[in-house]
Amino acid sequence: MKRTIQLAIGVLVLSVAPLGAQLVVPELAYDVQIEPLKLPPNLNFGEVAGVATNSKGDVFVYTRTGHPTLSLGTARPFAHGGSRMFRFDKTGKYVGEIGQGVYAFLFAEKVKVDPQDNIWVVDQMANTVLELDPEGRVIMLLGRKAESERVPVNLPPAQPQGRAGGAAPADAGGRGGGAPAAQAPEGGRRGGGPPGAGGQQDVFNRPTDVAWDASGNIYVADGLGNSRIAKFDKNGKFVRSWGQTGTAPGQFRQPRAIVVDAQGLVYVADAGNRRIQVFDGDGNLKGRFLNVGTPRAICMTQGPRQVMYVSNSNPPENIDYDGNIYKVDLTGKLLGTFGRAGHVAKEFNAVNQLECRTENEVWAAELGNWRVSKITLRGSGSTN
Repeated sequence: MKRTIQLAIGVLVLSVAPLGAQLVVPELAYDVQIEPLKLPPNLNFGEVAGVATNSKGDVFVYTRTGHPTLSLGTARPFAHGGSRMFRFDKTGKYVGEIGQGVYAFLFAEKVKVDPQDNIWVVDQMANTVLELDPEGRVIMLLGRKAESERVPVNLPPAQPQGRAGGAAPADAGGRGGGAPAAQAPEGGRRGGGPPGAGGQQDVFNRPTDVAWDASGNIYVADGLGNSRIAKFDKNGKFVRSWGQTGTAPGQFRQPRAIVVDAQGLVYVADAGNRRIQVFDGDGNLKGRFLNVGTPRAICMTQGPRQVMYVSNSNPPENIDYDGNIYKVDLTGKLLGTFGRAGHVAKEFNAVNQLECRTENEVWAAELGNWRVSKITLRGSGSTN
C-alpha cells in the first residue's frame, strides 16, 4: 500500500508540472565502449535493433543485417532472412549465430532474455514473438506471420519544435516518437473495433517489445500497427488486451517498449505521446510520467531496489535532436541524465533498446549508428 501511495503522489506532480518547470536533472558521469563486441572480419552490424544479456554475461544482438529472400513455387510466398542474431560471450568474443534462416527473422525489433535464460525475439514485420531456449531451439511462438508482406506507409515527418514542451518529432518509417504509423487493416484488426485496439487475440500488427511478471505472465507491446498491450499466461494462452490509438490516458501512439517491476506494475513507453504510462497487470491505469521526453527504449534493473533507464531518442533523420538517456526511479523521479545525439563515443543515435541488469552497466542498441554501445556509470543518482 505504501508503494502505491508513493507512486500516485509522484505521478500527480509530474502530470501537472510542465516539462520546463522540472528541477535541474543531475548529469551522470559515464564511460562508453562503442566496439565492445568483436565480430569476425566477414560480418558487420546493420541497424542494431536489439541487445540483451543472460545470467552468464553472454550478449545477444538482433540486427537488421541479412539477405532477404522470397521462396516461390508453393501456395504461399515465404519471405525470410532479413535479420540476424549474433551471440557473444562475456568478454565480447563472437560465439556464433542463432536462428540462421528462421522464418520469423524478417525485420528485427527487440531481443530479451527471461529469468530462465530463454531468448525472446520480437520481429516487427513477421508480427511474431518467438521464444528460444538458451541454445537457440524454438520453444513457443506468439502471433503469426502474414500470408504476404506489405511495406508500411507512414505520415510524413514533422519538424521538431524544441525539447521542452514542443511537438514530438515524427519519424519516417515509423521509427521515432512522432506521428503514428498509418493503420493497416490486417494483423490484429478484427470486428471493426476502435483504431489500434486490434482483436482480443494473439494476432499482432508490428509488435515492438515483450516483458514478463513474477508469475510468468507475458506482456507484448503491439505496437506500431496496433496500439495496445496484449497479455498471455505463462503457457502462451491469450488473457486480455488493453489500449487503442489516441492521446487520452490509457491510449497509445506507438507503444515502443515495456517492462514489469517486481510488484507486477507494467510500464509502457508511449513514445508518440511523449510519456510512460503505468498499469497494473489487468490494464488499469495507475499513473503517467511526463518528464522523459520521447521514450523509445526502457530497461529496468534487477534486485530489491529497481530503477529504470529511459532513452529520450532522437529520430534517425535528425541527429541534433535529443538523444540523452535518463535514469528514473519507479515513482517517476529523474535521478540523472547522460549523453546526447551524435555519432562519436558518448553520443547516441536512435537507441531502440536498452539492457540494464545492474545500475552501473547499460547496453544500448543503436539503429542510427549501426552499433552496440556498452555504458559504464561512474556516478549514480540517489534512489532514496
